[in-house]
Parts: sequence; C-alpha cells; structure tokens
Amino acid sequence: MVVLPPILLTLALGLWGIRRRNSMWGDEAVTCEVAHRSAAQIWRTIQHVDLVHGVYYLLMHGLFAVWDGGLLTLRLPSVVAMSLAAGGVALLGRRLAGPRAGLLAGLALPAIPLVQQYTQEGRSYAIVCALVTWSTCLLLDAADRSSWRRWAGYAVLLWGAVMVHELAALVIPAHGTALVLAERPRALIRAWATAAGCVVAGALPLIVLSERQAGQVAWIGWPDALQLLGLTAMALAGLWCARHQVRAGELSRLSALALPLLLLPGLLLLAAAVVKPLFVDRYVLYCAVGFALLLGAELDRLWGSRPLPRWTGWVALAAVLAALAPVSLYLRTPQSRHDDATAVGRAVRQAARPGDGLLFIPTGHRVWVSAHLQDTRGLTDLALARDPVSSDTLDGVELPAQDIPARMRAFPRIVVVHDPADEPPDDDPRETAKSSSLRDDFHACDRTAEVTGARITAYCRNS
Repeated sequence: MVVLPPILLTLALGLWGIRRRNSMWGDEAVTCEVAHRSAAQIWRTIQHVDLVHGVYYLLMHGLFAVWDGGLLTLRLPSVVAMSLAAGGVALLGRRLAGPRAGLLAGLALPAIPLVQQYTQEGRSYAIVCALVTWSTCLLLDAADRSSWRRWAGYAVLLWGAVMVHELAALVIPAHGTALVLAERPRALIRAWATAAGCVVAGALPLIVLSERQAGQVAWIGWPDALQLLGLTAMALAGLWCARHQVRAGELSRLSALALPLLLLPGLLLLAAAVVKPLFVDRYVLYCAVGFALLLGAELDRLWGSRPLPRWTGWVALAAVLAALAPVSLYLRTPQSRHDDATAVGRAVRQAARPGDGLLFIPTGHRVWVSAHLQDTRGLTDLALARDPVSSDTLDGVELPAQDIPARMRAFPRIVVVHDPADEPPDDDPRETAKSSSLRDDFHACDRTAEVTGARITAYCRNS
C-alpha cells in the first residue's frame, strides 16, 4: 500500500498523452534512428559520436527488435523506469520516516513537472533516475546490514546507472556525504568507498573515451537561466522542508540522505561549468528523488502535528492539482520541447515537389528527418557526401564548402530547413556557403512554414 500507489500514479501520468500529439523532438529522433541501425552499426557509430548514450541505444535497439511500436516503444521504457523510481522513493521514505511519509514522497515524485517531462521522453534520463533510486535503496540496505553481497549489489546497480549516462556518477559523492551525515561507522564508510571505487573503475573506460567526443557538448554554454531557476527553486523548497533540522544541526536519517541527493549533483555540475560548461537539468534529473523525500517527510510532519478536518486534505489536493494542471497539459504538447522533428518532416513533405533539392542550415538539422525518411523521399540532399548510416555519424558527412554552391545551382528549386529567424547564423564555412548561395542565386518562391524550432522555405533559382 506504500509502494503501489506511486507506481500506478506515475504510470497513469506517463501514459496520459504519451504520443504528445504524434510529435517527436530532435533528441528522440536521434534515439529512434540510431536504435534502428544494426548492433554492429551502433557499435561503429558510438566510437565516433554519442558514446555516452551507447548502452541506451543498444537497449532500445533490442526493444525495437522485439516490438516496433513507434512512439510507444520509444517512450514506454521511460514511463516504466520512472514508475519504478517512484516505487523506490516510496520505499526509501517508508524505511527512513515511516509508511505515510514514504507514500507521500512516492506520490510527490511524479507530480514534479521536470519528472513528468522526462517520464515521456525517448531518452535515457528516466532510466538513470530509476537506477540511481534503487541503488540508493541498496545503499541503505548494505549500510544497515553490511555484507559483501549487499555492497556488490549496490555497486552493480550504480555502475549500470553510470554506464547508461556517465553523469550519474555525480550521485557517488552524495551517497558518501549521506553516510557521513548519518554518522555511520568508519568501517562501513570504508566498505562504501570500496564499492564506489569499483563503480568508478568499471566506468572509467567509458568516461575516458567519451572525453574524446567532448566537442559534441560544445553547444552547452553557461547555465540556462530557466533550468537553473527550476533546480534552484527545488533546492530551496527542499531546504525549507528540512529547515527545522538544519537550524538545529541534527538531521534525521531521511534528511541526511535526501539533502545531499538534492543538492550535491547539481552543485558539482554547476561548479564544473567554470572549467567546462555541462549544466543541463536533465543530466541530474535524479536530484528530484531527494526533493520528493523531503517533501513527503514534511507533509507527513504537518499531517501528524495538526489534526485537521477531513475536508482540508481534499481542498489541499484540489489546490495542488489546479496549480499543476496547466503545466502538465503544456508538457503534453509539441510546443513544450525545443523542436518538433515530426512537424519539420511534414512541412518538408508539403513544401517539396518531386526532384527538388533539400538543404539543411545548419547540418545538425538533418537529424529531424532521420527517423522518417519517407518525408524526404524523391528529394536530393544537396550538401550530403555520405549519409549518416554509412558514415557512422548522426548528421552525415557534407561536401567541402567550395563544392556546395555549384551543387545548389544545379537545381531550379530547393527546400531549405533552417533555424528560427531569431537564431544567430552559424559561422561554419559550409553554412556560410549555403547561406551566401541562397542569397545570391535564389529567391524565396513560397511562403515560409513556421514550426516549433524551425522554418521551412522553398527557394527558386534566379533566372
């Protein structure tokens, strides 16, 4: 009765609007396209790009091989994983603060907007959150009844989380800090350090090799203000929930675990921005586990300390639902994501005529049509020298900058997929060559279709 309701609620919220009006954003399109390659092709691809997601792509490849249900197959693993995470949070809360606190914590997790977003996303972050949550359950089990089997189980599960996405390793300092704050014996902390060391050693090849692909995250700049604001608000709310203990300097077992989980991974990622910007909220999605635990414990405290009429609980629930409803509805629309690859493909199909050329500015936008190649059938990708599959890349390999304008002029009509008007131009020589040739040799001969995150325009060659 403590674990099952959070699992069922998360499943219900995850399945509600899971197709997101049949939209798919760019990162999901990459998952779909790469997962449909053969295992050998995936292995060759991740040696050049996206090694950090290699294990996830292989998992999705196996799932698509069993059942290719399109968007459902793409997103159901995240729904199931986050549902298991909610059950794990309930179990943690029950163990540390009692059944009611566990139930409330488990129910709080799927209500968090950030969690709802990635519960319905065809990427690895919900799976990482589930693995981190259950590795934390095993950490408590091993700390209470230390044995090499329990520590081995903890290490294996945490290693799995790091292999699915290496920034799950940021939870390791949080686990160690939790043991210190809970004043565990030194012998037990040494046992944890051994297990954590094994995790790091096992994941070290992935971490070292992925560093060679660091250029892939060069797009990450200083922390995005909205993402930083969201995580900061969650951190402050968590601290407010634990305010009485923080002031007294005596943390409960739950707060000793939940506060490091909530605060440390994000702070460490933020601190790393001084050397290399990597701060993206989804990379530390599992911080929400700490917040849910603190919120559940605080709600349990308020419930127990103030006998209130039964109707008060229903009014509070109605108020929470009313506050969350607009956000929840928005997250199930195509506009809630950075772009809409499905809409891009549809707009290209509507704008194009058989035999037209096709141009992507910048080249990274080619991934938008990679999952639905039928949208570009009959069109010639003008800048492409080698397609993504044969080149073991995500975007393909393009012609040299000096060869692209001549290729463009050979076509009387070109459909161009480019950034929104307010995006700064890319200064790559290939992108400059494309834009210059469009400006000098072509004119827009059809209205521009505006979709989420992109523009699609047909250009005709000047006579």
